[in-house]
Amino acid sequence: MRRKNARMDLQVLRSFQAVAEGTTVTDAAADARITQPALSRALNRLEDEVGAELFQRVGRVLRLTPAGRVFKEYVDAVLDSYDRGRRAVAEIVDPDAGAVSLAFLHTLGTWLVPRLVTDFRQAFPQARFELHQDGEIGLTRHLLDATADLIITSSEPAHPLITWRRLLVEPLRLAVPARHRLARRRRARLAEVAEEPFILLKPGYGLRGISETLCLEAGFTPLVGFEGEEVETLRGLVAAGLGVSLIPSSPDSTTPPDSPIRYLEITDVHGARDIGIAWLSSRALPPITRRFLDHALKSAAAPAASQATSRA
Repeated sequence: MRRKNARMDLQVLRSFQAVAEGTTVTDAAADARITQPALSRALNRLEDEVGAELFQRVGRVLRLTPAGRVFKEYVDAVLDSYDRGRRAVAEIVDPDAGAVSLAFLHTLGTWLVPRLVTDFRQAFPQARFELHQDGEIGLTRHLLDATADLIITSSEPAHPLITWRRLLVEPLRLAVPARHRLARRRRARLAEVAEEPFILLKPGYGLRGISETLCLEAGFTPLVGFEGEEVETLRGLVAAGLGVSLIPSSPDSTTPPDSPIRYLEITDVHGARDIGIAWLSSRALPPITRRFLDHALKSAAAPAASQATSRA
């Protein structure tokens, strides 16, 4: 009986967390496999136990009260600690299993992360992955909020608690429409497009800062034609002829002849960005996560090295 009550209390906290983050009571009840009235009563009992109203109804939506916002911070910590404890025990029982919690840049989800995960699972087939995609600022938050143990990012986070190691250097190419005046060339100076509109990511994204820095090194400030949140959006708008952009290029990427975009090597500035992996210095990584970190550090640079060798 005591075990059942403990399990139910934990589920109530998870349901409270879900509703606090915007899930409806009906959907939270379905996730908990109980009825909506039963969950409502459980949340009311939780408020009685805490001694304060945790939610207030705004129209058809429940919003946290000031007391609810404070309480949620502790609930998040309790649930995170419990989940980590379960993972730690599971990894003691079977060190080759467990979950690697990894967050990474959107652009790395098309080549680097799949390659690292595939190779790692060949050696550790029981390993599972909890994956998250985000921008530079969001990735740092994943580490600090303990929603990821590792992040793969394009710049070293400026935070004293985070350790970062370079994995590889990723080329950046000048992307122009297929009918652009430079499209027939393989190389170009960035200064040659100084008067043209640039399709860039919004401020705060790592690629935005790198793009602006390269343009300044080439002697101009980019004329911003559009600001997006996804690199694929940049590609699409360049293909539509709305401007040019600086786009990451994976080591094994190829451009088909009928592509609406051409990618040119930049000759007057060093068009590249560092790709690295980071973790919290004060946090002990689970065994399977430490193995993945070692795997990434050893193998991530291999594709770039082999590509350079083949070009030579």
